[in-house]
Amino acid sequence: MRSSRVQMTVMLLLLAAMSWAQSAYEHIARDHIFSASNYCVYPDSTVYRQTLPPANKHPFYLSHYGRHGSRYLNKRSAYDMPYEMLCKADSMGQLTALGKQVKQQLQEIINDSEGRWGDLSDIGKQQLRNIASRMMKNYPEIFEGQANVQARSTTVNRCVMSMGTTVQQLAALNPKLNIDMNASKRDSWYLNHQDLQLRDSMKSKHATRVYDAYSKPREENPRLMKLLFTHPESLDKSISSKWLNYYLLKTALIQPNTHTEYNTLLMDLFTTEDFYQLWQVENAWWYIQHGGSLLNGGCQPYSQRYLLRKMITEADSCIRLKKPGAQLRFGHETVVLPLACLLGINGFDLQTANLDELESSGWWAGLVFPMASNIQFVFYRQDSFDNDVVFKVLLNEQEATLPIETDIAPYYHWRDFRRYYLRKLADYDKVRNSP
Repeated sequence: MRSSRVQMTVMLLLLAAMSWAQSAYEHIARDHIFSASNYCVYPDSTVYRQTLPPANKHPFYLSHYGRHGSRYLNKRSAYDMPYEMLCKADSMGQLTALGKQVKQQLQEIINDSEGRWGDLSDIGKQQLRNIASRMMKNYPEIFEGQANVQARSTTVNRCVMSMGTTVQQLAALNPKLNIDMNASKRDSWYLNHQDLQLRDSMKSKHATRVYDAYSKPREENPRLMKLLFTHPESLDKSISSKWLNYYLLKTALIQPNTHTEYNTLLMDLFTTEDFYQLWQVENAWWYIQHGGSLLNGGCQPYSQRYLLRKMITEADSCIRLKKPGAQLRFGHETVVLPLACLLGINGFDLQTANLDELESSGWWAGLVFPMASNIQFVFYRQDSFDNDVVFKVLLNEQEATLPIETDIAPYYHWRDFRRYYLRKLADYDKVRNSP
């Protein structure tokens, strides 16, 4: 039995290594949506193999943190900026026929989104229903009978709706569940902690200089200007090639989150190279903001130290129970990404000062935090008297790795996990609080 599990683990690792052989450019060439970064649509159609647990171990508890599902754009200004540029050019008689079409489509998108800024979309709701259904299908022992389900959310509407949609689906599948659901600012200290000291250090002068040097050659798009404007060289400075390119790209890439059938006119404006350059710029930005970038001290992932400690403490308490059930937490990508980096999931604890190393190292933020992204800890034991509790970590429902030793991969001994990460958190606190 053990030999077959080892062989399965080796096979999965080989398949993972083969998938990383493709560059980000190749992924984007195959599907431009891959360049969308935090606008990526959840990979809902992907089916992942579940590795058998160690002998006689059964799932009994699930601990989760998830981002809200697909949403509309947060605020109108990101649509207004490119739209107003096109309107100004139109008033000057400077729009090409294609430019007029793009202006019209932007107006339609604005009208469709009006009053729904930041709202959870129908696509987002379906993502969450599907995730909930797979939870119950994959781990029926956790959700059987009158199992306890505790759900907590930040007070942002799309997160509250995501929590409600998930819990509603679980209740539909098992009406006997004992559900405790709440969204309160009292939980913000761990669900969406804002560390002012770390936030202020995100864009140090050095990090800003390096990022600007990296991003500047990737931001302009003279080809796009020629497509949209009759005489782009005569436009005044209020019509920015950099920002028009950026916001049209982002507008195109968020549309699949709101409508299953969306007009491809905006997508067709851009080449694979355009999408790839956006991906590079966005990926570097997210790394500096929330990854272990040495350009600003490498400590940004510790913004989620309260959440990690809370998850450990609550897991310790739940392990003592005969039938603990599940704890579900809902928030934002600005939590999921640094939490994944703090945990070192799949090598996302990478620390470097060289932004050109991110792609080759596999630090691709879009793999971590698409809409509806989630990190799940699934716990196993023989019975309530079993002292050797083991668990596996799932990133977007796919079995993932941690930077700690294990003899039962992809499973880990809970005692090893809590020892490693409590020490890691204590070491950070000691350094941060030192005079």
